[in-house]
Amino acid sequence: MAKFEGYKDIYVFVEQKNGTVAEVGYELISEARKLVASIPEMGYQVVGVLLGSNITEKVQDVIAHGADKVIVVDDELLKDYSTQFYTDALTQIIKEFKPDSFLTGATVLGRDLAPRVAARINAGLTADATKIEIDTEKAKDGEALLLVTRPTFGGNLFGTIVCPDTRPQMATIRPKVFDMAPADASRTGEVVSFAPKWETTEPEVTIDKVVEKIVEGVDITKANILVGAGRGAEGCLDLVEACAKELDGVVCATRAVVEDGYMDKALQVGQTGKTVRPSLYIACGISGAVQHVAGMEKSDMIIAINRDPQAEIFTIANMGFVGDVNEVLPLLVEEIKKAKAA
Repeated sequence: MAKFEGYKDIYVFVEQKNGTVAEVGYELISEARKLVASIPEMGYQVVGVLLGSNITEKVQDVIAHGADKVIVVDDELLKDYSTQFYTDALTQIIKEFKPDSFLTGATVLGRDLAPRVAARINAGLTADATKIEIDTEKAKDGEALLLVTRPTFGGNLFGTIVCPDTRPQMATIRPKVFDMAPADASRTGEVVSFAPKWETTEPEVTIDKVVEKIVEGVDITKANILVGAGRGAEGCLDLVEACAKELDGVVCATRAVVEDGYMDKALQVGQTGKTVRPSLYIACGISGAVQHVAGMEKSDMIIAINRDPQAEIFTIANMGFVGDVNEVLPLLVEEIKKAKAA
């Protein structure tokens, strides 16, 4: 541990755009609080890192969501996301403050930023994590070894990755993987203003024009009720849609259904799609491959319909129906209609 002397605490990159903080940052802070609570003997804190321009007013929000300390870089060069300047600033922060672990959201921005920073500081980085723990046995010896779990081998298995030889230990985590704890406006914390030493203020890449993406349809990550279609439901997607409509829910799909051309990529749930956390998820003809489960296993209530009684989806379902989707869904839709009419 001598070579890591001075490295301490769990840092979270708090992503923001136009002054609006992305929820994934608060989700990671909430999870980081659980991690530090599991190793009280280490005396670790949760530190938020906030970069931008005119964003100092957001510091208290970060503290309210669980940060013990916030390092803020308020600079005009960081007004819009720049790979060059964000990487420079974050690299300098890491070298100055020496975090033991550094967590980033696996967003478009985070996936660009994290690996560049990791390469600069020669640190290990695990991408698209679905679970993070700290080895409590190692903690007794003064080492907060991060255990980062992610799907591997094409989503068929879960692997746990450790980085024992470099610091900080870095990981990116998708939005919605962890719960976001309620904000506590009464919380107080330390605020540190950091001014990077820019080697140059001339951008290597300039933004000529920003065209906002027009989002069509419903965002499945915000849906409270989802009815998912797997390959076993490709022949009765009209029933899947009817069920979703009766429940005021939204249809989603597995990668197989999207690749077969039945649904749009925007509706895909799973490791290569989106992570969702609805109150109710009805899995229709979904086998339960690790890759898909990684994107929906945190749903409050999971109901599975599959004709294979040995299907893996039943191992995570709260309720299961063994049968053909073509036969079960019409009965379910009818019962929903009766319940609504009652």
